Amino acid sequence: MKDIQYIKGDATSPQTLGNKIIVHVCNDIGGWGKGFVMAISKKWKEPETQYREWFRSKDNFELGKVQFVQVEEDLWVANLIGQHKINKDENGGAPIRYNAIEEGLKAVSDFAEKNNASAHMPRIGCGLAGGKWEMIEPIILKTLSSNDIEVVVYDF
Repeated sequence: MKDIQYIKGDATSPQTLGNKIIVHVCNDIGGWGKGFVMAISKKWKEPETQYREWFRSKDNFELGKVQFVQVEEDLWVANLIGQHKINKDENGGAPIRYNAIEEGLKAVSDFAEKNNASAHMPRIGCGLAGGKWEMIEPIILKTLSSNDIEVVVYDF
């Protein structure tokens, strides 16, 4: 089991050698325009383009699913659908869906194992999705770290 590494830096510029996956959380309504996605879109157009195409196709576009978009020879962006809509619900519940994050991170773990890749991310689900890191971190440990996937979390 590998520990999560926490570093100050930009999650769109992973600082390790070898294959890398940048993991971030997307919503289930096809919205792309606020938060970490803006940093991704500033660097690469493909993740947004493919996310929007995936949304329009409705092909397996649902909570817990992940789309892997290759942006460089050794780098993929994982569009993980872990957020239901974009606002709090009528009971004040945040858009985050922890079970969807877990399902998506299992897919990331499989992809990382197949591609001998490390996982890089901001504190996923804790910005616009309204999640709590103390809920997300154990999911990362269970799905990625326990499978010996190197995980680096970036605080900007």
